[in-house]
Amino acid sequence: MLEASLGRNFSHSSFVFRGFPELQKHRRLLALPFSVSYLLVLLGNPLLVYVIRSVESLHSPMYLLICMLCIVDVLIVTAIIPNMLFSLLFDRDEISLAGCLTQMFFTHFLSSLESTLLLAMALDRYVAICHPLRYAKIVDSSMFVKLLLFTLVRSSTIMAVLVGLAGSLWFCNSNTIQHCYCDHMALVSLACDSTEKNSAAGLAVIVCFVGVDIPLIFFSYIKILSVVLRTAAADEDRWKAFHTCGTHLIVMMCFYLVGSVTFLSHNLNIPIPTDVNTFMGLMYILFPATVNPIIYGVRTKEIRNGFLRIFKLRVKTIMKVKVSPAGKGQRDRVCSKLKNIH
Repeated sequence: MLEASLGRNFSHSSFVFRGFPELQKHRRLLALPFSVSYLLVLLGNPLLVYVIRSVESLHSPMYLLICMLCIVDVLIVTAIIPNMLFSLLFDRDEISLAGCLTQMFFTHFLSSLESTLLLAMALDRYVAICHPLRYAKIVDSSMFVKLLLFTLVRSSTIMAVLVGLAGSLWFCNSNTIQHCYCDHMALVSLACDSTEKNSAAGLAVIVCFVGVDIPLIFFSYIKILSVVLRTAAADEDRWKAFHTCGTHLIVMMCFYLVGSVTFLSHNLNIPIPTDVNTFMGLMYILFPATVNPIIYGVRTKEIRNGFLRIFKLRVKTIMKVKVSPAGKGQRDRVCSKLKNIH
């Protein structure tokens, strides 16, 4: 009785990550693919933002949404991967409860922002293709302000409740988190008191985001496909539209489906091995962030042409500076001024 009473009055203030228990001997090798993916995220997304920002013809609602998606992707991956790489490479597995709750909030908050942005992009394409004459009236600056407010209020409120409930629990059993970052249910499963409210909050998050956003996204893409297939003159145009929509939906399903399974695995007692669950929890965040610059950048003609124009302009400018005597003289004058300064 005394031990039980002492246990109830004690709560861990720090935790240890054990994301890949079966692969602990190869943890440093695991860091390699995740490092490469993180580097691709840090290169591809900012480059896409730079192209959209630099080319004036890309300053339209659709490309601004893509810009916002890229920024969210970089932030959400940065909230997880650097800490995980330190853990894999230098055995820095420990995190405080406050640090864990902070990481949990930003991870789930940014994931919910990404969900809203994917929905907004689908609705933007729906209005542009299915109601082109009304597009300018519907999609304007006031709509963007309303979207931003709705997104911030919905995501921050729900995630604050989720993290607040997790922070109110007592953790008097194990302090080992079977994950490589502070996933909500991975932490909640360590609690020694009732977690019914937490499980209900987790289900509410799935219903609020997946249950609302996915049907609207599917509806938008089905309407887009029906309009495009009906108006396209050639089979090649139909195939291109089908391929584009299909690719977008596959990436979205990776985000929603895999994310939902990892989120619900603890709630529904789904027996998923820890290594598999950890990998899925990483992939639903890392995979879309890695391929989005390709899906929305390289495969989009306007962005691709914008990038080529910037690249050719840079090359032409460099060649002019190297070849032109004036350019050479100007460069010498700049160097001499720098020497004088030093």
